[in-house]
Amino acid sequence: MSFQISLSSFKNGETIPKRHTPFGEDYNPEIVISNVPEGTKSLSLIVDDPDAPVGLWSHWLVKDIPANISVIKENSKPGVEITNSWGIKKYKGPKPPNGKHRYFFKLYALNEDKVKANNLKEFYKEVEKKKLGEAVYMGTFG
Repeated sequence: MSFQISLSSFKNGETIPKRHTPFGEDYNPEIVISNVPEGTKSLSLIVDDPDAPVGLWSHWLVKDIPANISVIKENSKPGVEITNSWGIKKYKGPKPPNGKHRYFFKLYALNEDKVKANNLKEFYKEVEKKKLGEAVYMGTFG
């Protein structure tokens, strides 16, 4: 079995419920984690929108998530948050300016306990360099 995630509030490829957006409570959805690769020392999470008019827009960046975690609970802070494209250190759900956008929840299994990144650009680079595996789930909103 391969490394994977699932979100309990919607199916892969389906519409993200309003409660996970600024039009509702703006809570991060619950993420269920399975089959973490052997040798994983920590997890990192990126939630982003490649369809934003300005290019890739990051909604949530979290590093240093414990490798033994099996669920990221709704409305939680599972690790150290990095400033996202909104300029804040927390989850900020979908709020597309126009049309329907895709939102990717990407969980990375890393070979390092602590990610040495303090901004969005460094974070994306470090995660790519240290990853042992990647699990992706996608929802839409608009």
